[in-house]
Amino acid sequence: MRSAVFSLRGNWLRSILTALGVIIGIAAVIVMVSVGQGTQAELDQMISRLGSNRLEVFGGSARGPARGGAGSEASLTDGDARAIRDEIAEVQYVATSVSGGGQVVYAESNWSTRWEGVNADYFPVNDWQLALGEGFTPRDYSAASKVVILGETVRRELFGDADPIGATLRMGRVPLRVVGVLEAKGQGNWGQDSDDLLLVPLETGRRRLATAAAAVAANVSGAALAPRRADVVQRISVGVGRAEDLAFVEEELNALLRQRHRIAPGAEDDFAVRNIAEIVSTRTQTTRLMSLLLGAVASISLIVGGIGIMNIMLVSVTERIREIGLRMAVGAGPREIQQQFLAEAMLISLGGGAIGIALGVAGALLASKFGALPVQLDLQVVGMATGFSVATGLFFGYYPARKAARLDPIEALRHQG
Repeated sequence: MRSAVFSLRGNWLRSILTALGVIIGIAAVIVMVSVGQGTQAELDQMISRLGSNRLEVFGGSARGPARGGAGSEASLTDGDARAIRDEIAEVQYVATSVSGGGQVVYAESNWSTRWEGVNADYFPVNDWQLALGEGFTPRDYSAASKVVILGETVRRELFGDADPIGATLRMGRVPLRVVGVLEAKGQGNWGQDSDDLLLVPLETGRRRLATAAAAVAANVSGAALAPRRADVVQRISVGVGRAEDLAFVEEELNALLRQRHRIAPGAEDDFAVRNIAEIVSTRTQTTRLMSLLLGAVASISLIVGGIGIMNIMLVSVTERIREIGLRMAVGAGPREIQQQFLAEAMLISLGGGAIGIALGVAGALLASKFGALPVQLDLQVVGMATGFSVATGLFFGYYPARKAARLDPIEALRHQG
């Protein structure tokens, strides 16, 4: 080792430049893999907020002269939700909802947002927790009470730093008293702002907000107000206790709704079922592949650094042929010569690896603090980077060391370098 250190110090600038490839490679691996793991962790948090053990049921596509997309046909009812709860034992929650949008006003402030009329199961199915205030009472659900729970974005836009609990705002012409504020969730599964919403009891949404919106639309168009069934819902969210039961529940759910809606064999469904777990699985696999891609791209620079070590060591062998001959002449065998050049390659890769690890950790911490990318620094990544630096020195240093060890001592002593 002393001999290796002495040799590298004799050409210190070349040694530093040789180690630079390893430094950049190790630092890039740490930063890239940390970013990939941070992205994966953030996605996992989004998934946990979403609730992956869930099926979403929407109305089908509207038929007739004016066709619409999935959910445009009002084909789901409270009776469907009760049947799902009563007849499929694996179902844990059944959340029904209706939704709409409009301008909400409080004092001098206003905000355009969406509202959802929900039942009690909506909160556990969607993993909503209250940050302030209280939830809806059983009487609120049954009496269509004019109460509302705010999402964090709506609270901020309408009330700023003021306490909204007890305040009365208006959605269209309907006054609503604020009883609670939801905990912030941030970006939703589809990229939307999950906190930009209002929640009201299901009957409040159906009888008051949806009816008021339909009346306004009818006044604007001059058409008669079309009658609407009082028990219609736009979406049914089905929470399943165990992930392994999702496929079975989905099959049972399709069969039950086809039976209830009297759909003939071979006819098109008037509803649509989405398995959230399949969407979650696809996104998770995509993110995992992106993490592997980032690590692979960063590893390329590490390979380039290793090739640089091999190149410089081959040059070093060529320059030191006479020295190798002298060592062999005084008793050094092929094994000792090979160990010496391997030691030099290992010192370069380990020194570069240590500096690269320091720069990589610092870069990951800076990216986490000042950058927009999510970063999760893992000690396993640092250990992996250390292993890479050792492997780089062994792998790319072996051939030059073996070449030096196989030189003929007589020819080496005669070499004029």
